[in-house]
Amino acid sequence: MLLAFIVLLFVASTIAGLLGSLTGLGGGVVLTPVLVLFLGVPIEYAVGASLISTIATSASSGSRYIKAGLAHMRIAIALEVATTTGAITGSFLEYIVEEEHLFKLLDIIFGGVLIFSVIPNFIRMKSEVPVYVNPDGFSSKLRFNGSYYDEALKKEVIYHGVRYPLGLLGMYIAGLISGLLGIGSGALKVLAMDLGMNLPFKISTATSSFMIGVTAATSSGIYWTLGIIDPIIVGITIPGVFIGSNFGSRYLNKLMNRRLRQIFTLVLIILGIQLILRGFDIFG
Repeated sequence: MLLAFIVLLFVASTIAGLLGSLTGLGGGVVLTPVLVLFLGVPIEYAVGASLISTIATSASSGSRYIKAGLAHMRIAIALEVATTTGAITGSFLEYIVEEEHLFKLLDIIFGGVLIFSVIPNFIRMKSEVPVYVNPDGFSSKLRFNGSYYDEALKKEVIYHGVRYPLGLLGMYIAGLISGLLGIGSGALKVLAMDLGMNLPFKISTATSSFMIGVTAATSSGIYWTLGIIDPIIVGITIPGVFIGSNFGSRYLNKLMNRRLRQIFTLVLIILGIQLILRGFDIFG
């Protein structure tokens, strides 16, 4: 029984790391429901283990993406300010929401928003790289430009992030939701960069993979202080996540953008359904 638990946990962690590095979501989307639904782990310990797995995913894939020129450091740092501010705001709002018993309603609303947010993905599903838009004032001064060699398209892709204020707004909302509902904000980060700032999908997911480690490290410190991080679960989870994310980061640039977008859309729908179920007390 114990051996089966360890094997299943390791396999789930590897898949979570693989999907987390390919989609920029971190892996908690897969790991949390597996831990809760199939292994009987209490939700708070499952979320704690998922946060640690997110740090492992970010550490493993983020460094590789930076070396490959896929993660844009300047954009990540410029946007992380808004995410952190949003997370602090969400933490303060959490007390008010708890007093008014609005968590379930928020879960359902946010789950529905995530599911509907896949519509733009379907519209851009066949688009490999976004249409180049001339840089505006903010993005030009902040040098949100770059290029990378796309191994799937066999060509150099030149890009320039635009609409920085819109990106900041998206990141603030991502941080707010993360601090309020205690979920990873990778989904909204990718959407803010992909749809809001017109960045190539690979750049969005790689930059998000780099950023989520910072957010998860902040949240996991609180979980560690509260004593709801199980060292045994984490000890089995980290090697699996590390192997999976390392494997995913090797192949991200070799996959077509539309394939990555399909995977991301599927995971987004799963996350939305997961939140709605949690809102109705069916999951978590």
